[in-house]
Amino acid sequence: MADYKDVLLQTFGFNTFRPGQEQAVEKILAGNSAAAIFPTGAGKSLCYQLSAIMLPGLTLVVSPLLSLMHDQLTFLKSRGIPAAALDSTLSREEYASVLESAVNGSLKILMISVERFRNERFRSHLTRMNLSLLVVDEAHCISEWGHNFRPEYLKLPNYRDEFKIPQVLLLTATATEKVAQDMCARLQIAPENLVRTGFYRKNLNIQVTPVGQENKIELLVNRIRRNPSAPTIVYVTLQITAEEVAAALILAGIPAEPYHAGLENELRKNVQNRFMNGELNAVVATIAFGMGIDKSNIRRVIHYDLPKSIEGYSQEIGRAGRDGQESLCELFACGDSVSVLENFVYGDTPTVDSIRIVLDQIAEAGDSWEVKLLTLANQSNIRELPLKTLLVYLEMHGILTPVHTYFGEYEFKTALTGKELLDKFSGEPQEFLRNLLRYSRKRTTWIAVDIEQFVSETGGDRKRSVAALEYLETHNLIELSAKGAVDVYRVNKRDFDREKAANWFANLFSKKEASEIERIHQMIGFFECDSCISRELASYFGEQLPNDCGHCSVCRGTPARMIFAPQAETIPQDLAVRTGPFRSAAHAKANPITITRFLCGISSPLNTKIKARSLDGHGSLERFPYASVLAEVVRQIG
Repeated sequence: MADYKDVLLQTFGFNTFRPGQEQAVEKILAGNSAAAIFPTGAGKSLCYQLSAIMLPGLTLVVSPLLSLMHDQLTFLKSRGIPAAALDSTLSREEYASVLESAVNGSLKILMISVERFRNERFRSHLTRMNLSLLVVDEAHCISEWGHNFRPEYLKLPNYRDEFKIPQVLLLTATATEKVAQDMCARLQIAPENLVRTGFYRKNLNIQVTPVGQENKIELLVNRIRRNPSAPTIVYVTLQITAEEVAAALILAGIPAEPYHAGLENELRKNVQNRFMNGELNAVVATIAFGMGIDKSNIRRVIHYDLPKSIEGYSQEIGRAGRDGQESLCELFACGDSVSVLENFVYGDTPTVDSIRIVLDQIAEAGDSWEVKLLTLANQSNIRELPLKTLLVYLEMHGILTPVHTYFGEYEFKTALTGKELLDKFSGEPQEFLRNLLRYSRKRTTWIAVDIEQFVSETGGDRKRSVAALEYLETHNLIELSAKGAVDVYRVNKRDFDREKAANWFANLFSKKEASEIERIHQMIGFFECDSCISRELASYFGEQLPNDCGHCSVCRGTPARMIFAPQAETIPQDLAVRTGPFRSAAHAKANPITITRFLCGISSPLNTKIKARSLDGHGSLERFPYASVLAEVVRQIG
């Protein structure tokens, strides 16, 4: 095996490692599982990229963001490293080609989302891959104590065992001590195999500036005009704010572009490329922008709105000054967006009635429960992320056990006749395919295959049926389409007290809600602290600085206090009229919680279904605290 330092130079062009990288690589190449907690921009990705080249099999990388995958993929290809990503943007031919390369060993790195593990077609290929390493990027998502918990990540230990992946590497920039211990315990990573580097970066000048809502644009324009050519990211909370602030900068003569998840892919890609190439110096973005961005000379990161958490803030300012040069990280200390941040949390909290709908379905399902997530979300009015969390909780409490996920519909089209397809085979394989095709029916262009009927009537093997169709597509004999993912659970308990269980789980979500609201106010307290901000931030992530930094706004003698706009004296007294269109559209589902979400502009499956955004009154009270609006809805409407 080549020396990893030779690979570092020859493949990546680096003479030396950054802090922590070599220790992480050594642990992986020694056959251990490991975790690496490095600050944003400190080179976590190299730990798996170099290891992947030297390991015998395929490295499977789980990443939470499509943009993150594509940025890393571009880098890997530029270094001649055979790598690919599986996502919905691939054509049929591209998807099949990637899977074939992963199975035959010509790929070294394959990037996927965690949800891909539930894909029946992918799983059938995964069993044929020679897997060496599972990499979990943004690994703090596995911890319920983290700021961006994703319930699907809790299943990663099971997936690792199921597909017999020998080693794991966890990567994150934002893990407190509690989160680090939790994520390592879940993947059975020994404490000595956790590599953590220092968090503090002396070239970042952290500034917290009190400003009222009405003066934020003027302050932003003045900041950028000091050095118009300095690459700058301006972070905002809402997509509409990104549009408005970018327009205001352009009006002031400063070229700028908005960037958010609501834009078309090509437009987002164009904005990012222009920023990376130095053709555009100011981007006004939601948190959709920045993950995986490897631009070393970003001179300013300005938080026009408050971030969602201390962890999010640390990630975002970490994109500044990666070249080691002095950079400004300024936060506008305006508290007017606090209610907006809180509303994101309130929108993710299921009600007792919503949870009871899910529990009723389970109790009445029999031994097996099949569910389409989107359908269940609409039925229960629970957003998909908290609904996934609820299903994971039900697993953890022994009520459900996931069996598998399958596609409800398989269909194909082909230029060949049925006889021509069958003539490609002989013997038992031909007979199996003949029987399977008997359970197909021709539509206009596509041919639908009823695998469920085939299995139930003939005793055929579902896995083999899917594998047969995959084989035909891989060999360009058919074009295959699969849709309608259905999750199958085994119901372990049906005689539980539904009312008691609904209240218990609702209370659990309420505690999570309170914790997240507290996280927001903890963040506000952090920005209003009277001690060195750099030192406090490092301490939050477990690093103790011996001295104050000397260059943050507190050290310079200007500790901040949030400025809040004067709140309207009372909530309007016309809520019955204001919510009339919503109550007419929502019918029986109109209750104090759903009405309050409508008034506060909080998204939900119900609001999407009835197109609430188009109704008068939607979001009209979004600047008022949620709890105050709810209390007034109960008083005025009941």
